[in-house]
Amino acid sequence: MKDPKDLVGLKAARSVLSRRGIDTTKADVRVMHGVLVIRGQVTAIRGSTVKDVKAEMENISKVLRQKPEIRDVVLDCVYPGI
Repeated sequence: MKDPKDLVGLKAARSVLSRRGIDTTKADVRVMHGVLVIRGQVTAIRGSTVKDVKAEMENISKVLRQKPEIRDVVLDCVYPGI
């Protein structure tokens, strides 16, 4: 059974990613035991102002590490065009 904190962390992560203009439809986003793991292809949402997706993901990981339900962030992402 999933930990309720993991579900809260997943919702928080998805919310931050979408607000910051990051498309994770081709990525796997999970939270297990407080560790957020993002694997797969990550791109900017069409029409967003994100220029450097990799730098934006690093900034997002710093923001998410400050959430109480997320202990750590693992980025195993592919950034097309880099």
